[in-house]
Amino acid sequence: MLNEFFISLAIACGAVLAGSLVLHGLALLGPLGKRILSACGRAPLLDFIVAWFTIVPAIAMAIVYGWIGLAGAILGQVIGMTLWCWGHELTHRKAVKGARIVTVLNRVVGRPRNHAALWVTSIAVPVFWVVRIGEWIVYPPLIWLVRFPRYPMGQWVNVSRHKFDGLVGHDLIWCLYCDWMTGVWSLGSEMLRNVESFWCPIRFLDDKKCANCSVDFPDVINEWTGPDGSMEDVAKLLSEKYEGRDPKQRNTWFGHPDRVQLTVDGKPPQD
Repeated sequence: MLNEFFISLAIACGAVLAGSLVLHGLALLGPLGKRILSACGRAPLLDFIVAWFTIVPAIAMAIVYGWIGLAGAILGQVIGMTLWCWGHELTHRKAVKGARIVTVLNRVVGRPRNHAALWVTSIAVPVFWVVRIGEWIVYPPLIWLVRFPRYPMGQWVNVSRHKFDGLVGHDLIWCLYCDWMTGVWSLGSEMLRNVESFWCPIRFLDDKKCANCSVDFPDVINEWTGPDGSMEDVAKLLSEKYEGRDPKQRNTWFGHPDRVQLTVDGKPPQD
């Protein structure tokens, strides 16, 4: 069992370092490498890159060796990422000695607390992957079934913080994680706006909940039927918002840009 643990650890660590070397190598290929890296920085290719560094080694080792393989792979990924951070910082000594996010936050809350908190956030990786998989397999059928709007996922799920000058090692890897994470979550929220306004446009009885949810669901405040309304009011609202629309138009949430913006020829966009 101990052998299986260390084999999984070594394979996962190697996968992380090998993936990093490939990406660094592409940067040395000139214009062709830059084009490939640009494509890798946006969905759908980005999904495969992120999967390689986050879940593929763990899943593979869990399939081969079970729970002991999963544990070894997770530790191997942590070690691989840490080694990459150290190496990246060693080759960017000027940036390391300059202003850094980690330096400031270590002073604010203390180094042990700051680093422990960062590793706690990594536990959310499977949560974001569940959201991302839902965006792949749950939402697309709704585009066809109920004419929900289509979203170019690459406009949401992409990474670019690696181009920020002076962001290296520890700071870079965590900022890239947040870069991917926020895009995935924001796209999921946008998709859910269509779901809520289409099927359940009824305001919550709790005003505080309405205020809180209005950040992600703007229709809740001014558009959805109040809790003191009737089902006739809800049916009327849905009729006003969706019936009689051009079949080529998408059934968007009420504040979606295609309901308020016009194209050059004066007609609403189809998607």
